[in-house]
Amino acid sequence: MHSVVETSGPLAEHIARLFWIFVGISAVVYTLVIAFLVYALRRRGREEAPRDTANALRVIGVAVGITTMVLLGLGVADFLAGRALWRPPGDAMRVRITAHQWWWEIEYLAGVPADRVRTANELHIPVDRPVALELISDDVIHSFWVPSLNGKRDLIPGYTNNLQLIASRPGVYRGECAEFCGFQHAHMSITVHASNADEFARWQDAQRQPAPAPADAALARGRDVFMKSTCPQCHTVQGTDAAATLGPDLTHVGSRQRIAAGTLAMSPANLAAWIRNPQSFKPGTRMPPAPLSGDDLGALSNWLVSLQ
Repeated sequence: MHSVVETSGPLAEHIARLFWIFVGISAVVYTLVIAFLVYALRRRGREEAPRDTANALRVIGVAVGITTMVLLGLGVADFLAGRALWRPPGDAMRVRITAHQWWWEIEYLAGVPADRVRTANELHIPVDRPVALELISDDVIHSFWVPSLNGKRDLIPGYTNNLQLIASRPGVYRGECAEFCGFQHAHMSITVHASNADEFARWQDAQRQPAPAPADAALARGRDVFMKSTCPQCHTVQGTDAAATLGPDLTHVGSRQRIAAGTLAMSPANLAAWIRNPQSFKPGTRMPPAPLSGDDLGALSNWLVSLQ
């Protein structure tokens, strides 16, 4: 779901309500202006009528008064909506999101460091619980926007911004980077998965576990290819010696629906194509191509998909 008017949370509802208030009042004002314009044009074609200056001044005064009241009313509505959006969360879950060119790093800030979860491009949240986001940029200005759950918020280098999300029902909500951030700005999506508390707890517990051991010799070969390639120079896979943080954490990459910040659906074939030549899908991305044989590439992609 990706809509500013089909809301799925109370915060987005405040924005949608304000939007429709502005649209409704603007439509009324536009209609009145056109009606008076038509009236004036028709009157102009008739015989010149005696001018009533006093009456004209009264009409102008009433119009100015109505305009002032409308603008004040819109200002109050905007203030109330903004106050509702910035209301401090109660038992909010804290999540840090760091924007990179061109992907999203997501870290769940548990009190105990060992309980923290790091993932990429897919944010999982429980339904009906506030989620307080700490928004950071690693390079240029980005903008986090999930229209169905809240408005936009910029991520500025050297500054931590904040945003709150609340999903009122389970679902999958698509978000985008809403600030032009470079060549692959259009390929920088984020997906929010909202689920009930029990399902979210199961997902979070699974994400805290190290990568599963290979179930057979073919998957073991894929793990060996990964460890002997250049992949560990940028990526982490918990349970192995790979612990770099330049790229997304791949410990449970197979549980994600898409790769490359929403560019491709998750599958062994797409993973292999992405690893072979990422520039063919996202020109300018910082991931270099991997010069692997077809067999090694197939083993590696199958192993990565198995990391659920």
